[in-house]
Amino acid sequence: MPNAPTQPSATPIPAPQVWDIFCQVIDNFGDIGVCWRLAADLAQRGCQVRLWVDDASALAWMAPQGAAGVTVQPWPDAVPASGVADVVVEAFGCEIPPAFQQALAARAQSSTQRPNVWINLEYLSAEDYVERCHRLPSRLMSGPAAGLTRWFFYPGFSTGTGGLLREADLPQRRAGFDRSAWRARHGLQDGDLVFSLFCYEPPAFLQAFASAGSATQWLVTPGRATALVQQQLPQPLPRQVQLLQPCSQPEFDEMLWSCDLNFVRGEDSLVRALWAGQPFVWQIYPQDDNAHHAKLEAFLDWLDAPGSLRQAHAAWNGIPGTDGAPPAWPAPTAAVLAQWAQCVQAARNSLLRQPSLAEQLMAFADEKC
Repeated sequence: MPNAPTQPSATPIPAPQVWDIFCQVIDNFGDIGVCWRLAADLAQRGCQVRLWVDDASALAWMAPQGAAGVTVQPWPDAVPASGVADVVVEAFGCEIPPAFQQALAARAQSSTQRPNVWINLEYLSAEDYVERCHRLPSRLMSGPAAGLTRWFFYPGFSTGTGGLLREADLPQRRAGFDRSAWRARHGLQDGDLVFSLFCYEPPAFLQAFASAGSATQWLVTPGRATALVQQQLPQPLPRQVQLLQPCSQPEFDEMLWSCDLNFVRGEDSLVRALWAGQPFVWQIYPQDDNAHHAKLEAFLDWLDAPGSLRQAHAAWNGIPGTDGAPPAWPAPTAAVLAQWAQCVQAARNSLLRQPSLAEQLMAFADEKC
């Protein structure tokens, strides 16, 4: 009897990893937004995650249902009885407590336990240094964890980086979304031109509002965007301005999917705007030394943004041209919005072919364990 054909061996499935993610909320809830999405995504992929955070208040509206496999813990002074997790993530350069550093050092010296994997998850950027620094080791020379190695992990847009957060079911959620029903629930018609506003205080807001015309509907997010329109627009607010209530992260995604132009800010909403595939303008977090100008330029280069979209970003972010003044806001006509949408969708399609940030982090941790 002939031998049965040999079946290819299956790729070994790594044992479920236990993760400690440390997050300190600086302002605007961007840090906790990214960390929560990462924690929930890792848990959805089979990991157990403890999210240690110094201010978890935003999760009450950002993630009211929580997530299976994720526990949220207050910023610790001591290591829990269960010990330090297999993988420790310092988000955005926050320093993990000394007690955890001591526990990492003790485990590294143990003959019965595998050392932990210690990762410094950095901020998102399209600048050249990201690919150079991604996955580099950094040996600690002092402190409770002297002698241990911490690894730099950079999210990014290119194949030489750690990728972007993207839940495994995101494309299916997006494809099955009923845009008409969402609009109807918010008092909007299918044919309405709808802009969402999630911003700091953009210099070109009044120009953008005026150029959009009175027929354009504006969905304004809580916080600084609402304060902006209340300060700069006449009171009572024009009828086409709708002030929104705080919403969960999935609901925020749905708003981006439903609008014709999204104004976003920071890091998390930029990534979600890319996945939405709708035209968007990004307000980058401003820095005193204007280092954000180069960061924005690098992103627009990666995006292969057309001239009108570059002009909109320069105006929205108040970046001066050669004459020392920011350019005028370009009116987002139907043709302009169509060009911007084509640009964003091409970028999204390229990103969808790359492994997500959570997938790459899991593979890296398994490699280093």
